[in-house]
Amino acid sequence: MLSGCCAPTQPTSSPAASQAPASPAKSAAADGTCDLGGLPPEADKTVGLIQSGGPFPYPRNDGVVFGNYEGRLPKHERGYYHEYTVPTPGNKHRGKRRIVTGGAPQNDPPEYYYTGDHYESFCLIGGM
Repeated sequence: MLSGCCAPTQPTSSPAASQAPASPAKSAAADGTCDLGGLPPEADKTVGLIQSGGPFPYPRNDGVVFGNYEGRLPKHERGYYHEYTVPTPGNKHRGKRRIVTGGAPQNDPPEYYYTGDHYESFCLIGGM
């Protein structure tokens, strides 16, 4: 979990594709970063949609301001963060997986975070 900024829980080896665990800590490095290739393949597709401006699978929810009310990401002014659904195969609802971006422009933000457990923990996606 990101305590204050970027520290995940115990990191372990990267999971395989869609079998990725709920917690990004399972694929996060000790410094709180993770590699996009170690995340579920749907995360890579979501990043592509963000960079192309959509269309998104949940247009009422994707791209909305993420409030960071739990304070698990670095503090910034309201409107800095936006959230996007990372679909979970087999789910008929949005599920727990999200990418939260930080900064502008919205289609090329400087920060991408992944959460597989609905905002309980995050990893900063490196190499973006």
